[in-house]
Amino acid sequence: MPELPEVEALRDFLTENLVGHEVVRVLPVAISVLKTYDPPVTALEGHEVTSVGRYGKFLDLATDGGPHLVTHLARAGWLQWRDRLPDGPPRPGKGPLALRVALETGAGFDLTEAGTQKRLAVYVVPDPRQVPGVARLGPDPLADDFDEERFAGLLAGERRQLKGALRDQSLIAGVGNAYSDEILHAARMSPFKLAASLTPQETGRLYEALRTTLTEAVERSRGIAAGRLKAEKKSGLRVHGRTGEPCPVCGDTIREVSFSDSSLQYCPTCQTGGKPLADRRLSRLLK
Repeated sequence: MPELPEVEALRDFLTENLVGHEVVRVLPVAISVLKTYDPPVTALEGHEVTSVGRYGKFLDLATDGGPHLVTHLARAGWLQWRDRLPDGPPRPGKGPLALRVALETGAGFDLTEAGTQKRLAVYVVPDPRQVPGVARLGPDPLADDFDEERFAGLLAGERRQLKGALRDQSLIAGVGNAYSDEILHAARMSPFKLAASLTPQETGRLYEALRTTLTEAVERSRGIAAGRLKAEKKSGLRVHGRTGEPCPVCGDTIREVSFSDSSLQYCPTCQTGGKPLADRRLSRLLK
């Protein structure tokens, strides 16, 4: 799933390639991707893209005098840029193509989604805050006003485990499964530690890990073409998706806890005092 760093990199890429250009055609191929119908997607046509914004994991394309195109790439969605779009309209079918946006230059982009779980979402709205997922987002962890005091306030009284709290978009916007693993590894904390149990020193350590991990990931992704962002994300991860490999910090074997629809990775030495976590749905530290 694209998370804050990749979506921020896509925002930079699209700002460079879209702003100042006119949208001449919007072609939905998978109707299920459209989550709004008034105004229609054709309301974007004939308008110039004026800016590209990011709200958590949402991308927002603003147009001059027209609506916003807001998209969430979900777990298996992606944006594929094309310097030259194919001639003729795309054919509906079983392929990954969900929606195509064409510019007056002949360039444009495709929104695609792999797999059978179709969660890619596109909204055409006068204001991005009309998108329910945007309206309920928590603060952006890289915003200038997101300081340690504000972070501590969010965690105060939070009875969930750190892994779940970091992934909650209404608490903090933009962090998903991969970067929550990376943040907790950098902070040297168990994913199952209760957020409310953190000492002030631990809160400061987690805040620093959050900001540093995301900032470094954004910097690694900056300037990279859209088609290479997935590979860049994977290459920069230290523990997530690296079960069985040595921890780059201590050399211990990276372990995994599996759930019904996801998994997490961690280092026992760095994060759980050397004790492996039980690999079951409601995992607790083994005694």
